[in-house]
Amino acid sequence: MDQNQDEQYLKLLSIFHYVVGAVAGLFACIPIIHLVVGIGLIIASLTGSPQEGAPVLVGVFFVAFAGAFILFGWAFAVCIILAGRFLAKRRNYMFCLVMAGVECMFTPFGTVLGVLTIIILVRSSVRELFEAQASLPKAS
Repeated sequence: MDQNQDEQYLKLLSIFHYVVGAVAGLFACIPIIHLVVGIGLIIASLTGSPQEGAPVLVGVFFVAFAGAFILFGWAFAVCIILAGRFLAKRRNYMFCLVMAGVECMFTPFGTVLGVLTIIILVRSSVRELFEAQASLPKAS
């Protein structure tokens, strides 16, 4: 493989990371429905509406778990987008490699992208591109 082809692969991987990161961010918004329902249950319980069976504990449960899933999903999406940025800049090799492995959990798109990223990143010529970029002085 020549260096030009490796650079093209890294550019494509970077673009696909941006796309998959955006998709992951959108999927992370799905629990917003549960968050709204939980807030509604809490408000209904605290205002003393005549509706029975709306305990505040269930609302807190919905809000806590939905909030945790949303935050985790958004953090995951940001990490995927950062990996794409790092691939484009040929920086943080280990972060890109670890994120490629973690992305494999996000089926089906993340699995395909993660496996392809790992295949490209373990090449010695690609690692040399990262090392050459790391040895350059950083612009201030």
